[in-house]
Amino acid sequence: MIKAKTDNANKARAPLAGVRVLDFSTLLPGPLASLILAEAGAEVIKLERPGVGDEMRHMGPKLSGEGIWFALLNRGKQSLSLDLKSPEGKETALALAAESHVIIEQFRPGVMDRLGLGYEAMRAVNPALVYCAITGYGQTGPLAQMAGHDLNYIAETGLLAQGADDAGKPVIPPGLIADIGGGSLPAVINILLALRQAEATGTGCKLDIAMADNLFCWQFLGLGSLEADGRSPVPGREILTGGSPRYRLYQSADGHWLSVAALEQRFWTKFCALIQLPDSLRDDSRDPEATAKGIAARITSRPRADWEVIFEGEDVCCRFGDDIASARTNPHFMERGLFEKATEVGTEGQHATALPVPLAPELQASPETASAPSLGSAKTTEQH
Repeated sequence: MIKAKTDNANKARAPLAGVRVLDFSTLLPGPLASLILAEAGAEVIKLERPGVGDEMRHMGPKLSGEGIWFALLNRGKQSLSLDLKSPEGKETALALAAESHVIIEQFRPGVMDRLGLGYEAMRAVNPALVYCAITGYGQTGPLAQMAGHDLNYIAETGLLAQGADDAGKPVIPPGLIADIGGGSLPAVINILLALRQAEATGTGCKLDIAMADNLFCWQFLGLGSLEADGRSPVPGREILTGGSPRYRLYQSADGHWLSVAALEQRFWTKFCALIQLPDSLRDDSRDPEATAKGIAARITSRPRADWEVIFEGEDVCCRFGDDIASARTNPHFMERGLFEKATEVGTEGQHATALPVPLAPELQASPETASAPSLGSAKTTEQH
């Protein structure tokens, strides 16, 4: 078994104190899910391939010679190096499962079964186990065995088609919607619900988290249009995809982009007044494109600094966009403490901003500074 770590007082009071998670997953969806659980006090043990480990260890920029993406996603976890294809590795994994509460895996359907580590095998040693399988297309269906990534899932489900540039070409979202919004977050929600049920009944379950499936709830506006009007959303022409002059991006004289989301009439009326839009263009129901051109002409007539003075203190749902470097030092986010925690990276003790996770401060249990595990650094009692 893994030697238990001594919990500090804060972690002992955490909502997931005493919960052990075995994480077989790699890359992003599963590791982010287990990171959120770890931040809430769960003990997370990553089971990694000997000599290789999680692919994310070797991806992206390096800090102190280590992959920063891996460090951010695996802060505060333990790593156990296991050859799951060997009898010894399988035996150790099952023994760990017998004393755990949650399994997270991200293999294609059937892989864990072939290893002798599928849900039925795990349930045999621990009936209360919550077994969470995260895949692109789910455990069943014609696409279940299909390889894919975030872009494929948002394309397959119709989400990509709803955003397009002026030439009609779909625009690749900068955020990983399927991985996080369709994978990590639904996994955490379902794991917590299943843990509650297991505590009440003594019986666990297998969770089928399909990233593609979970993208449809992101499209309730489009689904509503389909049901009510019998039509799919027109790319770039719906109210929240550029079809309304009230919800668009407009460029200032010095090249900065103003996000305008003055949908409600009270915001719209004040916005039109502040930018001194001609009265003839303020009723955007007459000729939306003429109104949009009028707004564009007004916004491009002044630099960002001027508009920030004009909008200061005004409740009009207008904000200029920043890059991530500027956003991270935004006084609002700084005051809220989003980036107060650190991840220790490498043997030189360099620090990186910890990845903020969606937990209320009262629910977080991780220390201010924690490190990601080196490959195989956790030891079982049998190795001592």
